[in-house]
Amino acid sequence: MAPSDPRGYLMAIHQWHHPPPSSLPEVTPPVLCCPPLCLDIPTGLLSPCPGWRDVAKRCSCSAGSRDRHRAPARGDRCVAGHDLLLSRWRAVWSVPRQPRQHGSPIPATPHRRAEPPQHRFAFAHPLLQPDIPVTPPRCPGRRLGKLRQAGRGAWRWGQRRGRPRRREERCRGVGYTFMNGAAPPAIAVRRGGRQQRAAAGGAPRRVPFPFPAPMAAGRRAPPEPGGAPVLLQGVFGVGPGPGAASCSLVLTARELQVRRPGGSSGGSAGPDAAFRLADCVSSAAFPAAAAAACFSLVCYPFRGPRWGSPARQRLERTFRVYRGPDAEGNLRIAQAWSRRIRELSVPAVPVQDGDTYGVLPRPCRALVLLNPQSGAGRALEDFQAVVQPMLAEAEVAASVFITERPHHAHEKVRDEDLSQWDTLVVMSGDGLLYEVVNGLMERPDWDEAMKKPLCILPGGSGNALAASINYYAGNDHVAKKKLLTNCTFILCKGLHTQMDLVSLSTASGKRLFSFLGFGWGFISDVDIDSEKYRWLGNARFTLGTLQCLAKLRVYQGRLSYLPVVPPADPPEPVPNSRIVLPAGTGGAGSLPPDSLLVPLGQPVPAHWTVVPEEEFVTVYAIYQSHLGTNLLMAPAARPHDGCIHLFYLKAGIGRAALLRIFLAMARGTHLDLNCPHLCYVPVRAFRLEPRTAAGIMTVDGEALASEPVQGQVHGRLCRVVCGS
Repeated sequence: MAPSDPRGYLMAIHQWHHPPPSSLPEVTPPVLCCPPLCLDIPTGLLSPCPGWRDVAKRCSCSAGSRDRHRAPARGDRCVAGHDLLLSRWRAVWSVPRQPRQHGSPIPATPHRRAEPPQHRFAFAHPLLQPDIPVTPPRCPGRRLGKLRQAGRGAWRWGQRRGRPRRREERCRGVGYTFMNGAAPPAIAVRRGGRQQRAAAGGAPRRVPFPFPAPMAAGRRAPPEPGGAPVLLQGVFGVGPGPGAASCSLVLTARELQVRRPGGSSGGSAGPDAAFRLADCVSSAAFPAAAAAACFSLVCYPFRGPRWGSPARQRLERTFRVYRGPDAEGNLRIAQAWSRRIRELSVPAVPVQDGDTYGVLPRPCRALVLLNPQSGAGRALEDFQAVVQPMLAEAEVAASVFITERPHHAHEKVRDEDLSQWDTLVVMSGDGLLYEVVNGLMERPDWDEAMKKPLCILPGGSGNALAASINYYAGNDHVAKKKLLTNCTFILCKGLHTQMDLVSLSTASGKRLFSFLGFGWGFISDVDIDSEKYRWLGNARFTLGTLQCLAKLRVYQGRLSYLPVVPPADPPEPVPNSRIVLPAGTGGAGSLPPDSLLVPLGQPVPAHWTVVPEEEFVTVYAIYQSHLGTNLLMAPAARPHDGCIHLFYLKAGIGRAALLRIFLAMARGTHLDLNCPHLCYVPVRAFRLEPRTAAGIMTVDGEALASEPVQGQVHGRLCRVVCGS
């Protein structure tokens, strides 16, 4: 709110920005609730902004507002106030309409424009240094992306041309907005595709704000003094040929830096190129002609396209070592660099409470179970084109087993000696991995077999687990071959962790183990009814959804569940190996008991919750984040959170509202719709008792007869290859 004495308040602001002599008492900085101020540049006077309430309202809007990036308008001409500076971490500074009226401009020449004058801008915030001379950019265009057509001498940020523009980097007519409350690291002039320094006598002025300068999207921050220590360095040729140009290499714990000859070897100047070792999958050394040697590295960094999400693309670089006619000495140097790069590219095992991670050995032996008929029928072709070359580069020896009939993979992993492989890879949809999990659980040594890391490569239609693994790794949403490349890269890195399984018991006496989800109703109908459109790939679910919407049905049944214990009173976790088995069920090789469940013929315990409604459109219990490649159903799910995410839709919802829910599920915002018919609750166990045999049930995408079912989660029962 505004101060009670505006005149005294303005005097305090003015004296704080223009300190009085030492004989006068020190002026206290203004409080944070002060209104924004307008600065008249020609006169240097401060005055309250006439529309400061409206400006503050726009600047402190919520994250979902479309005006959250808006700078003050031309008529405001104010510093944007505390709400903007604290919540958005930006400083806004005004640019005069005619900057050449002040200062002494340099005469324009064919190769140099006049330098804008220096001005002093007062910021109404104690965190920003007052009276800082800055060089405002002269922006004739509305967006920096259009400055090329705006005219010669357009001012812009950056030190490399062609970099992507951020939404925050916009010219607002009389205002300019930049992130973190910092000034640009350098202001350069672009003419004819080249950059020249703006000032006539050297580099542009750097403004000493207390916050670090923002970095452009996709740019690496320059090394700081006293940063990562240098492990290896040297001068080598670029490429295997003897006539290649030389470069300086610097190897740190995180990246391999490449510098041109004569470039800066440290300080604030960054390298000309840098290869992140986290993106590296292999490195090799080999002899070359003329007693030289070479070492190479293969990386898969993210490359952002003009449209869409960034995807990993293969990048290989070779460097030539020649220290004289000693061929063995050159080869030893190349081998030392290659060996060190391989050691540093191994992912670091995360240190987290209760989580156990591991890394696959190198070289690695993998059994690949591949279903050539899954999805659109391109699994084998995609494996040969994308997966096999990457595995060969990462020293993963793959033994491919092609399934020929249903339950073929189930029989293979149940009867095979698995000691000859380090991991089991499934190149198919989620249904084949469901067979593998249940085949492993039928082995007499199931507890040892489940310690073998499992890996999923998307080759089917839904690919829910592959999309979840990609989501857990922090990657952007991708599909098709981009998703396959991301999952294969995760396999090449070899990091694996624990994953929960859910034990399902049916009224007919079956016991199944599920890793993805259990469904009944609308979602299961879409999954099974769209099987005839399998040749469409993932698009089959869109067509199936439209068909099931046209004949929307309601299912009757009783749903009960055991909610997750609140964090204030968590139960003590007991490993499955130490669970006391009921009488008559113990012994070596026995499966983990369902200690939270009672027989289906008995009522649920009193501490369970029974849903009062008995008419549903769909019920789905999911344990991963994604229901499909494009459906983010449980954004908070993790592989080993010990939780079942239970969703159910009550009867009475319209077709339009149901369609909006599934459209929002593509972004994971379906719960933000606050639909009264959609309910979500995290549980540890559940029971579903259909009134009739009508309807379809699915377990991990596989059909199941409609009958009473109950299940509970078993934490950390298997292992899965995941991202870091």
